[in-house]
Amino acid sequence: MRVLMFGWEFPPKIYGGLAVASYGITKGLSLQNDVQTIFCLPKPCGEEESFLKIIGMNQVPIVYKDLDYDYVKSRMPNYMSPEDYYNFRNHIYNDFSYMNVNDMGCMEFAGGYPGNLHDEINNFSIIAGVVARAEQFDIIHAHDWLTYPAGVNAKHVSGKPLCIHVHATDFDRSRGKVNPTVYSIEKNGMDYADCIMCVSELTRNTVIKEYHQDPNKVFAMHNAVYPLSEELQNLPRPDHSKEKVVTFLGRITMQKGPEYFVEAATMVLQRTRNIRFCMAGSGDKLEDMIKMVAERGIADRFHFPGFMRGKQVYECYKDSDVFVMPSVSEPFGIAPLEAMQCGTPSIISKQSGCGEILTNVIKTDYWDIHAMADAIYSICTNPSLFNYLQQEGKKEVDGITWEKVGLRIRKLYDNLIH
Repeated sequence: MRVLMFGWEFPPKIYGGLAVASYGITKGLSLQNDVQTIFCLPKPCGEEESFLKIIGMNQVPIVYKDLDYDYVKSRMPNYMSPEDYYNFRNHIYNDFSYMNVNDMGCMEFAGGYPGNLHDEINNFSIIAGVVARAEQFDIIHAHDWLTYPAGVNAKHVSGKPLCIHVHATDFDRSRGKVNPTVYSIEKNGMDYADCIMCVSELTRNTVIKEYHQDPNKVFAMHNAVYPLSEELQNLPRPDHSKEKVVTFLGRITMQKGPEYFVEAATMVLQRTRNIRFCMAGSGDKLEDMIKMVAERGIADRFHFPGFMRGKQVYECYKDSDVFVMPSVSEPFGIAPLEAMQCGTPSIISKQSGCGEILTNVIKTDYWDIHAMADAIYSICTNPSLFNYLQQEGKKEVDGITWEKVGLRIRKLYDNLIH
């Protein structure tokens, strides 16, 4: 089976959970041996793993240029060949000479989430039409709203079934103040999709209720984690017998509820001063949180180490006694699973999708700062509770694998194709 997949992020370039999930899903599919994924990215970095075929949409021509082989070879990255370029060039389907292209007839992408994001989403979908004409595949899979237009275009071109993967909706990102442009892109993708995979029942319910979708084509497809490398497993856990460390790690935005973490920290520090709090990450609420910590008089017990990636993330988990995810609306939330892999007990909001598959965590409402503070204090001061959550949590999360997710996705693929 060949899957034409559209995504916006992929490791090693990680902006958030979308990259982690895209990797896990494709890795899980690859373990079945008879699935080949053709993964289309706006601007790959060239260091992606080779278990799948990567297409850089910035290397796909939409305007015909008469270029010789050696020149094309000199311009192609290691994950694409001159033959790929010529194959795509032979499938240009319209006159796009009015578009802003380079000397290869290709469109440039900034990568990530630039100011002209909507233009890049539109350009991505135009190029998807060329790719869908040039490649052989059985099914289309589009991740998140950024690639839904590309998926819809590929479906129009090929007639192949379209799966879209809802990692979040604008209702999650905006606390209900929905951007009408984003909503219309999401709704259009869902309307054209033959199958909608949602990262939780929470998200599935939102898709059915707010986007008016047929429940029979909407499925919960929970995320997972992949096993830690030996290097990460062997990271030491520092001795915190004198001071405990409680960590928030993620985007510091209103969706993630950072202010509730600060309020809970303030209440804990009224009981004891032997706990330090860490808010790792970046986002538009960072400055507000720094001011809030200062106003609460807890700046000497609070740390803002900034955005973390790769090994730093796992060092942060291992250096923590408690991980807290107080999200206001979290479609899934992979971070608690990663923390639990590292032996760090987790507290999550009841408004988090991952809570549907996790038992050995403490769950509180995001707004209930008293319950959150009690949970933090209990884990930090009760060794028996810490040890229980550490051991049982790790055992639980070790059974939540991307290989199992890949098998469930494959089953949906087969049902659609047949």
